[in-house]
Amino acid sequence: MKTTYNRRSFLKASALSGGGFMLGISFLSGFKSGKNAATGIGEITNLPLDFNELNGFVKITADNVIKIMSPNPEGGQGVKTSMPMIVAEELDVDFSKIVIEQADLDTKHFTRQFIGGSQAIHQGWKPLRTAGATARQMLMEAAAQTWNVPVEEVSTESGVLYHKKSGKAAKYGEMATAAAQLPVPKDVKLKSVNEFKIIGKSQRNVDLEKIVSGKPLFGIDTHKEGMLIAMIIHPPAFGMKFKSTDDAAVRKMKGIKDVFPVKIFHDDYERQFFDTTTFLEVVAIVGNSIWEVMQAKKALKIEWEPFADYSEKKNMVGRKLTAKVPAGLESTADHYSKMAAMADKPATVRRKDGDPETAFKNAAKVLERTYTGPFLAHNCMEPMNFFAHVTDEKVELAGPIQKPENTELALSARLGMPVEKIDIKMTRLGGGFGRRSYAHWLIEAALISQKMKAPVKLLYTREDDMTSGIYRSAYSATYRAALDANNNLIGFHVKAGGVPESPLFANRFPAGAVEHYLAEDWSIETNLTVGSFRAPRSNFMAAAEQSFLDEVAEAAGKDPIAFRLELLKRAKENPVGKNNEYEPERYAGVLELVREKSGYEQTKNSRNLGVSAYFCHDSYAAHVFDLEMKEGVPVVNKVYCAVDCGIVINPNAAKNMTEGAIVDGIGTALFGNMTFTKGVPDKSNFNSYRMIRMHEAPKQIDVHFVQNTIDPSGMGEPAYPPVFGALANALYKATGKRFYNQPFTPAVLE
Repeated sequence: MKTTYNRRSFLKASALSGGGFMLGISFLSGFKSGKNAATGIGEITNLPLDFNELNGFVKITADNVIKIMSPNPEGGQGVKTSMPMIVAEELDVDFSKIVIEQADLDTKHFTRQFIGGSQAIHQGWKPLRTAGATARQMLMEAAAQTWNVPVEEVSTESGVLYHKKSGKAAKYGEMATAAAQLPVPKDVKLKSVNEFKIIGKSQRNVDLEKIVSGKPLFGIDTHKEGMLIAMIIHPPAFGMKFKSTDDAAVRKMKGIKDVFPVKIFHDDYERQFFDTTTFLEVVAIVGNSIWEVMQAKKALKIEWEPFADYSEKKNMVGRKLTAKVPAGLESTADHYSKMAAMADKPATVRRKDGDPETAFKNAAKVLERTYTGPFLAHNCMEPMNFFAHVTDEKVELAGPIQKPENTELALSARLGMPVEKIDIKMTRLGGGFGRRSYAHWLIEAALISQKMKAPVKLLYTREDDMTSGIYRSAYSATYRAALDANNNLIGFHVKAGGVPESPLFANRFPAGAVEHYLAEDWSIETNLTVGSFRAPRSNFMAAAEQSFLDEVAEAAGKDPIAFRLELLKRAKENPVGKNNEYEPERYAGVLELVREKSGYEQTKNSRNLGVSAYFCHDSYAAHVFDLEMKEGVPVVNKVYCAVDCGIVINPNAAKNMTEGAIVDGIGTALFGNMTFTKGVPDKSNFNSYRMIRMHEAPKQIDVHFVQNTIDPSGMGEPAYPPVFGALANALYKATGKRFYNQPFTPAVLE
């Protein structure tokens, strides 16, 4: 493994470590000057441009304190434990004895400090290993020179260097200063998989004690001396904007400091990928305490007005476009009416294999079904919040955020202040899965602090959060399957779309497994604001696709698992097309594993078993649900799950994520639904937006991982999408009814 920095850059870094040793590792671009927020140590200047996208720190002090910095935000996915595990493995230290710290945002030394796409481990795997292996190699060379022995004779174990022939030994800290003077090796040898001592062994979450004891950890815990409390009021309906406010009475209320409108972005601002803002202008109320501000919020009189159509300039990762935001007060009934009408309108062809028109024309049997999914709210347990203290000299921020570097750039543009003067401390997220990617509330907090010339903590109420957007889109997909006289699948057609985006993945299964295949899509404009939601788009397409495949299997007179494996065998041995995203062998592997572990073949006729499998985020997951109806209510007795995500870093954490995905998916499939009437969200809190309850969770969840030596891939999201289809298929076995529209509960209770 080649390193990507030189002796000069290493010495600059190691000089900061107080007589010890500090090592960073990059994996894409260059290291620039600026404040080292991860360590809080001064200014690093004139560092070469090949030392950026820092994905980990190794720091060893002379008194043998070994510290590993975790760069990515922690939102429950376990990266604050698993990323340091990777470094520690190659460094060869005792994981229980190292210090792990959350790095602050540092756009000069880090990029990729974000949660999204289940990519933290996938992208960081080799760079983090290289960081650990490089540090270990330099410590060995320092020991070899100190002891005047060949480096090949030096070995390590649990943070100690050994020369067995002479009996000499030294802790890493004893050689740290000498190691810092050595050139960084251009090539280092990484361990083979069978040498791993930490990776693959379950480690306790490093924040566990803080979590269970209630110690400050989340953004909402932030408190600073002299801090004011701020809340916002947004328009009551999508399609409306701020007009004026009568704040005379509120200004006289106890504890209230100020009331004023806040404009999030300038009119000519070119938005980047995550600069989504639901309402361009909100009203801020600032006071001494949460209670006082909440009372003022209830009393404030604001006049709103409809807005006209307008456009936003966007830069979507280099692709510049102008997006139209339509006027109007939209309703859910109109959304579904428009989506239904798209079935008969032309759509954009995304992939076409063979001659699907002729295949359907000559088919012995054609099956057609349409599936829908509603808008969904994220409903994070910790409402949106952020601390901000803006002065002329600097900006201090702290709170839960998924894409801090993206938001920092937006804030820099809004404040007219260089990013070098902006410091963001990342706290643990009390829920996210996309909602905290669009951190307009951070900008709101900063603008409020700037206006007040004081430190401010902005808090959203549950109602603010649930009614202010960043929903999952509403979707619809129509599937058609053509069977020949021998019940072979000869044609497949999917036409999908949504409000406002299409969920289609044209090159995923069963693309590549059917000779005649057509995928096309469409979209409908809206002024409702949408964004990432756990396993974006996949969460709907997997539900529709896997439900439909079960029905096709039934029409063909075949077992659901056998039918899928038959298609995957065809995709492996004689694939159609060249752009298929998935690996048929790995896809089949999770199906075969879950079939074995669930006892599917032996009990499929005596239990209500529903199966589903899906590929996304470079990983594969398959579920078998064992379900029964009790007094008209579905009860999930057991869920069997098989996942292929390559090498599993921390098995307990991976299992926890899988179990969480299953519980989350069941709740969303049965109850998740945000509706609108004339632009107003119909639900604003948990009394109306139904969430899964403890007694509705599966009685048992049995998780299995495919054992292989493939580099790690996504883990936080892949187990979520197949939940919907497996649940729908199990419900069919238990009730005799197919489920085409989410949430399923209304149809279950019919």
